[in-house]
Amino acid sequence: MAHIMSASLGGITLRSPLIAASGTVGQVWEWAGVADVSPYGAAVAKSVSPTPWAGRPAPRIAPTSTGMLNGVGIQNPGIEAWVSQMTPRIPQMEVPVWGSAVAEDVDGYALVAKGVETAGAAAVEVNLSCPNLDTGEMFSFDPGASRSVLEAVVASVTVPVGAKLSPNTPDLVGVAAACQEAGADFLVLTNTALGLGLSLEARMPLLSGGVGGYSGPGLKPISLRCVYEVAGALSGFPIVGCGGVGTGRDVIEYVMAGASAVQLGTVHFAEPKAGARIRRELATELGRLGAASLSDLVGVALA
Repeated sequence: MAHIMSASLGGITLRSPLIAASGTVGQVWEWAGVADVSPYGAAVAKSVSPTPWAGRPAPRIAPTSTGMLNGVGIQNPGIEAWVSQMTPRIPQMEVPVWGSAVAEDVDGYALVAKGVETAGAAAVEVNLSCPNLDTGEMFSFDPGASRSVLEAVVASVTVPVGAKLSPNTPDLVGVAAACQEAGADFLVLTNTALGLGLSLEARMPLLSGGVGGYSGPGLKPISLRCVYEVAGALSGFPIVGCGGVGTGRDVIEYVMAGASAVQLGTVHFAEPKAGARIRRELATELGRLGAASLSDLVGVALA
């Protein structure tokens, strides 16, 4: 079973294709205290920045008819405090912990990445869905800016590096290719999509910041399309699918579209122990499809 369910992301071998997504399991150790982490191949801690970020004022999270909106603003204690908190905890985890780096400039990303590795993280996920203050756009909207960030991060650490991109990116394939050329080991597709919810009674947006990030089941067709397009353009490059995964069937759809592993995100808010169920469903689906292993299905829909 272990071989059947394992996954490979370039130089990374995962015991399971399921990864807990950043921002949905706290700093991992809190979630690990209530959930069985054995069904997961890795867990990604909440994004951390060079200095403390206060985040947006409440309300920062709101339910929608399908899924949810969030506009937390990446509240975090800053990399120095994060390293202090996480260094003694990461070795005690029963799942590999990845760090997530975010910043307002290239040097900031490199600084955070170094700290994440120092604390013992097994990989660095570079969150490029952060506004670039010079242009007002996300780094992931610009191939050149994304390349600069990835080059700096790759040069600053020895652990594997992945780039997490936004589904709102106009030229997603171009940005993905730039990250590959810059030395990224894998891509995470995708982050949340831009969304808006309104309160009829208050006659105003549900979130304090107005527009926020939409996630949940409704995001899956969008993220799945992103995986399919990038996998078709960058043949063989390791991809982690992310967006609306809630069942074993969802996992297989992402794998068939070209992903080698998937991240579970919003599902954790309603079901912190979702990994065990999804892993069982995945095994059942593989048996029903007559697949010898999950890796046999990677990219089959691209043929």
